[in-house]
Amino acid sequence: MTQKVQGIGASNGIAIGKAFVLPSWEWDVPEEKMDPTDLAREFERLYEGIRSSRDEIEFIKSEIREMVGSEESTIFDAHLAILEDPIFMNEIQGIIQRQYKAAEVAVKEAIDHFVTMFDLLDDEYMKERALDIKDVGNRLLKHLLGAPEITLPTDTQPYILVAKELSPSQLVHLNPKNVLGIVMLMGGKTSHSAIMARALGIPLVLGLEGKIVKPIQTGDFIIVDGEHGIVHIEPAEDILSWYEARRDFYAQEADELKKIVSLPAVTNDGYEIHLAANISSTRELEIAEQNGAEGVGLFRTEFMYMDRSYPPSEAEQLTVYRDVAEHFKDRSVIIRTLDIGGDKPMEYLDLPEEDNPFLGYRAIRICLDRRDLFKTQLRAILRASAFGEVSVMFPMISSVEEVRAAKGILDEAKQELRSEALPFDEELPIGIMVEVPAAAMIADRLAEEVDFFSIGTNDLVQYTLAVDRMNEQIAHMYDPFHPAVLRLVRHTIEAAKKCNIIVGVCGEMAGDPRAVPLWIALGVNKLSMSSRSIPRVKAAIRRASQENSRSVTDKIYKAGSKAELDALLEPQS
Repeated sequence: MTQKVQGIGASNGIAIGKAFVLPSWEWDVPEEKMDPTDLAREFERLYEGIRSSRDEIEFIKSEIREMVGSEESTIFDAHLAILEDPIFMNEIQGIIQRQYKAAEVAVKEAIDHFVTMFDLLDDEYMKERALDIKDVGNRLLKHLLGAPEITLPTDTQPYILVAKELSPSQLVHLNPKNVLGIVMLMGGKTSHSAIMARALGIPLVLGLEGKIVKPIQTGDFIIVDGEHGIVHIEPAEDILSWYEARRDFYAQEADELKKIVSLPAVTNDGYEIHLAANISSTRELEIAEQNGAEGVGLFRTEFMYMDRSYPPSEAEQLTVYRDVAEHFKDRSVIIRTLDIGGDKPMEYLDLPEEDNPFLGYRAIRICLDRRDLFKTQLRAILRASAFGEVSVMFPMISSVEEVRAAKGILDEAKQELRSEALPFDEELPIGIMVEVPAAAMIADRLAEEVDFFSIGTNDLVQYTLAVDRMNEQIAHMYDPFHPAVLRLVRHTIEAAKKCNIIVGVCGEMAGDPRAVPLWIALGVNKLSMSSRSIPRVKAAIRRASQENSRSVTDKIYKAGSKAELDALLEPQS
């Protein structure tokens, strides 16, 4: 039966092939109650299961860090936190102690209780966190029951994986060479599984629950369109031919992009843009190099501070920063200072819970309060500057006073290093992130205080439009090409140019080939993005010209509707 089902596109790409339907977790747990004298033994079984689960999660976390980088590996910090969560564990222990039920029964009942509770909440994020609880609980059950993992096909025939739900732990063990695409009946774009699929480069469509007339069976021939969120089941010949042509086009494009990795990002009439990578760890350096990065435009340092009970020392940080600087010896490395807040809690910082952490106590606001923490990081950055072309960048700046205060602490760190006879770059470039509308509006004043700007488009769009891009109900309103956003970007760039300072752009908009004419026309000379986005952006730059870019940009600013704007942008993709 031919079906076309509209779901949610969560990871781009086209997959064509036969389905393999993953069985759901099914556990056969004992019903009878245990003897009260066995309580101690049952608790010991529970604790042993927790230890085994923790070791397994730590191993998976290290595997994923090696595969796709440290940012995605922090997904499993949430799983470790669930294992240590006193509310979850007290629920399990209470069932064992009060009802004399076996550890596996208690775990299953606790999972069901919390998942049901989260599913009743009118909050998409909390609903998706229920899958994390299931994942951790099922892992614990597996160890308690001595059950094997649900395994995937091991033959060489590639397949499209279909599942009601898919946990990050299951995704870790996927081989992208065998898994052409994924279809999930449940879940949202903010789920950890969706994040993992994007990191692995596997096309994913989810949210099909209740939309499929006849359930997908193993062996069904299907098409997954991860960009548009469409799944075709047993498609007609004309549909199949069209998608095969698109898939082949994308594959050919990927091969062509490999040929330009080592070439400069310069237009056909001579305008050059410096393309750098956003990274979170030294493990991502090789990926950045392979994709033609000309340095690091944004080194996120906050992941060094997570998953630990105390902050990293100056020596620890110096080792990491020095490795990055030496890797890109003669190329720019911009290190962003700690950008953390209530949405990424750290026990040793004792941050308060906030109703809206994205508008609260975070980033530079914390650093200016915690001068000890801030100065330790600045000392490490300064010392690393002796080994390469290092710059420092302050996040979430909204006033001149914040910049001056941060520079004051930087000067104190410099003076300390001089007195200790430790080398550093006396002319270390200082920059700020322009990511809140307030900073964009006073860009002319801020430009007098620093050496460069980096426009953080993700947050600038979010704050300008008052749209949480992770909220499915309003995500369609998150528009980087909204006239208000474009005006703030243009105002910031013009202010930087008047003060003769460097201006760059980072975030998803920097990695969007459609935006290339804007950057050329506005005179942006540096873009920083995900490493894997660099080749496509470079290709768009090499196809462009300054004259045509100015013409397209003029039309973009004059566009009267989103449909008109989309039509202008589409030819640049």
